[in-house]
Amino acid sequence: MAHHYHTSHHDHRHIPQKNLQIAFLLNFFFTIIEFTGGFLTHSIAIMSDALHDLGDTVTIGLSWYFEKFSLKKRDNQFSYGYRRFSLVAALISSVVLLTGSSFIILQAVPRITNPEAVNGPGMLGLAFLGILVNGFAVLKLKTGKSANEKVVRLHLLEDVLGWAAVLIGSILIILFDIPVIDPILSLLISGYILWNVFSNLRDIVRVFLQGIPDEININNVVEKIKTVPDVDSVHDVHIWSLDGQYHVLSAHIVVPDDLDRERIVSLKNHVRKVIRQFDIEHETLEVGYASESCDYSTC
Repeated sequence: MAHHYHTSHHDHRHIPQKNLQIAFLLNFFFTIIEFTGGFLTHSIAIMSDALHDLGDTVTIGLSWYFEKFSLKKRDNQFSYGYRRFSLVAALISSVVLLTGSSFIILQAVPRITNPEAVNGPGMLGLAFLGILVNGFAVLKLKTGKSANEKVVRLHLLEDVLGWAAVLIGSILIILFDIPVIDPILSLLISGYILWNVFSNLRDIVRVFLQGIPDEININNVVEKIKTVPDVDSVHDVHIWSLDGQYHVLSAHIVVPDDLDRERIVSLKNHVRKVIRQFDIEHETLEVGYASESCDYSTC
């Protein structure tokens, strides 16, 4: 007997979309300011960062679109809905961030031995503005739990740290004329960002490969289900996540041969309450009698 349940999910998924929209608009307008400031200060470093932020703007816009697209309900093409599309944006964003950080490293290394002259006062002014704008955007995404928000937050955090480096570097350049400080700080920041990108990519790939969510212990789930009255055994249990937040379970539950329909309904409701304790929000339960033949190798 196969029994399927789909629960109502109220996770306020409009919040990630709104946060990404704010981050996109802030980044877009600040990129324009950067290009203008780079041109007026004749700073190649600022212009390079403006190009980097332009790439971030495109990436955040893509993430915003896919997050909005992922709100679509299930249909004949995608029976689980479009939630996983938000992961596509997170994956693309991670690759862009990885490429951008690698490019920054390649540009920074030669400048350690051959530092370039920069406009310190102009850098200082733009650095203050950059920290304020990007810092506000990071705060908006601080509580975000979706993979999409996490990756975009990394983009913006990279910008905040980058502008902090520009701020420190510009002060040192103004006071002591030490332009080599800028590429050194850039290398440290890029290394930190790359570390986080690889960590986030690992999580994204794990979701794509339908791995068990890190916060769920499948053995604990099985043992908890076994405590439900009239459950003889539980096997063929699978737990995975659609987007890193919405977790799914399927399981085969064996019950005594004399269990009637009313008690089976009660048992299923009890099992549903048990698995909700593990933040599992969608389940497919197959209930079989002990005397039934079972094709599963785990029987």
